[in-house]
Amino acid sequence: MANQDITDALLQWYDRNHRTFPWRVSPADRKRGVTPRAYHVWLSEIMLQQTTVQAVRPYFLTFVERWPDVHSLAAADDDDVMKAWAGLGYYSRARNLKKCAERIVSDHSGRFPEDIAGLKALPGIGDYTAAAITAIAFNRHAAVVDGNIERVVARLFEVSEALPAAKAPIKDHMARLTPQHRPGDFAQAMMDLGATICTPKRPACGLCPLNLSCAVAGRDDAESFPVKPPKAERPVRRGATFVAVAGDGAVLLRKRPPAGLLGGMTEVPGSAWTARRDGELGPQAAPFAGNWKMAGTIRHVFTHFELRLDVYRADFTERPALDGGWWSEPERLSGEALPTVMKKAIAAAIQSEPDTNLTKKGLLL
Repeated sequence: MANQDITDALLQWYDRNHRTFPWRVSPADRKRGVTPRAYHVWLSEIMLQQTTVQAVRPYFLTFVERWPDVHSLAAADDDDVMKAWAGLGYYSRARNLKKCAERIVSDHSGRFPEDIAGLKALPGIGDYTAAAITAIAFNRHAAVVDGNIERVVARLFEVSEALPAAKAPIKDHMARLTPQHRPGDFAQAMMDLGATICTPKRPACGLCPLNLSCAVAGRDDAESFPVKPPKAERPVRRGATFVAVAGDGAVLLRKRPPAGLLGGMTEVPGSAWTARRDGELGPQAAPFAGNWKMAGTIRHVFTHFELRLDVYRADFTERPALDGGWWSEPERLSGEALPTVMKKAIAAAIQSEPDTNLTKKGLLL
């Protein structure tokens, strides 16, 4: 097939087989004149970075119900945004989301720029997100390349270079394939094809609308595209965390510094581990004296390293004070801006003493 034939075949497939998402306008609705909201496209694309569709859906619905447009998000309290984001991961995205909304309101009167250069000038918007918004929200020609599209194109044209060197030829192929009409639908069609048929393992080549054009369709080595470099060994970092529990089940929390890993999120006190070095271990690293007992070790995998935290628990009849900290009552704990790693630590501490008020109230994280 020529490029035009590939484009036409894929759009016909998409019209019949597109996935349905709360942020997406269907092909039928587009034909009736319904246009995607740039706010919805932007919000969903930021949320979907390195996160699954299944995980994003409830977060997206929560955000648009609470902050239905960019003006309301720009005016939102920073802590409320971080709390709503908690559990979605990659928290710099949430900080940049808020900054971007503020910039769109202050510098663009609440309207998203319609060109890639204008979008990339905003916080948290890179090449991919700018292209996706341009194509999907504004129906302008742009080469959109996410992980799914990268895989489809690498197989379709048998791109032999290993990533990241393969990114440039893949983007060139995508630019030539993307039509001037329906560029947003075409990008979403490629995403859907990669997510449902041209999957990382066991691609369903027999069902693919592009199998007659694909250079590796049906081959035993189809799964090896795109070619990936050898995987670097992920370092392991160690640290300790301290869950202080009051008699009524309240847990002592504090806020992390605004910059850096998990910046601005809520945590239980712990030693000063980072992605590059271990934190202090043992009960001597506790923020204050207490009958600290080992409650287990949790493991959490970040993008570039694995973290293993020794969890200690101590119960207090009188609540000690911690500079910058606060005690979160059991009924409020689930609404705090706790990243997943901190939820794991609290859960380990609670499970070590299951008679706590937290489990009695059904608030075990």
